[in-house]
Amino acid sequence: MTEQPPFFPPPFPVDEFRSRLAALRTVMAERHVDLLIVDQREHMVYFGGFCFTAAMYHALLIPLDGEPVAVFRALDAPVFSESSWLTNCVTFRDNENPIKLVAETIQVRGFSASVLGIERDSHFLTVNRALELEILLPDAKFADFSRIMWEMRQVKSPLEIAYLQTAAEICDRMAEAAFEAAQPGVNEREVFVALTSEAWRCGADNTSVAVMASGSRSATLHASLGGRTLAEGDILHVEPVPHFRGYTSRLMRPKSIGAPTDEQVRIAGTMIRIQDEQFRTMKPGANASDVDRVAREGILAAGLRDNYTSITGYTLGLKIAPRLSDFTRVFLADSEWRLEQNQVFHMYTWAHGMAFSETIVVTPGGGKRLTKMDRRLF
Repeated sequence: MTEQPPFFPPPFPVDEFRSRLAALRTVMAERHVDLLIVDQREHMVYFGGFCFTAAMYHALLIPLDGEPVAVFRALDAPVFSESSWLTNCVTFRDNENPIKLVAETIQVRGFSASVLGIERDSHFLTVNRALELEILLPDAKFADFSRIMWEMRQVKSPLEIAYLQTAAEICDRMAEAAFEAAQPGVNEREVFVALTSEAWRCGADNTSVAVMASGSRSATLHASLGGRTLAEGDILHVEPVPHFRGYTSRLMRPKSIGAPTDEQVRIAGTMIRIQDEQFRTMKPGANASDVDRVAREGILAAGLRDNYTSITGYTLGLKIAPRLSDFTRVFLADSEWRLEQNQVFHMYTWAHGMAFSETIVVTPGGGKRLTKMDRRLF
């Protein structure tokens, strides 16, 4: 794609990064952390504006004062220069130990005997790496900084919501392209080609952009891609999961291959009615368990499921592998947290091989759909 479509919002301005960093430093000061070692990829993007492949360890060192320092593989220097608002960095060759370089950088900058915050819930600070840091920095005191940055990213800025809106528009167009291609006698993979091609054409920046299954596997929400030929009577399940500048929106829809039965139409209508009622409760200050109850108890009371063991929604926003979904906030029967304005969630329900979901932003008037595709059994 040589030109960006006109609906693409602008990149984050430097002032937004500075505001995020100021908020983070307020928490660091409250917890008496002198230097924070950030290595979770989402947080490096959120505060530093850059993302590497994570083939080797890397970190962003954030002091209470002064510019943060990025420590990363020399091969990735062009990525850092191109994408980050920061300029201070230390690079290592592939035959060097990145943990050792992180420790040396901390020492050189005078923090070897300071309180160092670490992300104990990071996917990249393994047990071995954490132990090595402690050995290399014997005079430092390590403070747990788990969950804090995940929580800080919950309420979205206007530009973040614009990114999620763009991703939601890509979702809608992907599902439309898939359903247009999905006909009797067509292989699943041909439908998947239509789905993914539309994603990349519309601006998606990730490679794993969808989940899809059909026939008896349509109830398997996390199915691997198969190779069935679609037949009359099948239900095709699609879940586009495109990313736009790292921000992901999601959508689930079913399509009947051939005319659906009256019972399928009734079930789909019931699910949609219950879920629409759930969306209306998603206002700032609402208790998550009350929001969950509308869908969970509604589906069970309607006899659409014998049990309901899964969540009914979870956090959406900046999302980078390896974790495919962000469960910092989830909707369960015992969820004791309250919704805040401009939080964004993937709300979903499924029964009888059919699933419906939306990307929802919390507003004073209730949950607002960012995904706009018709809510029906296609």
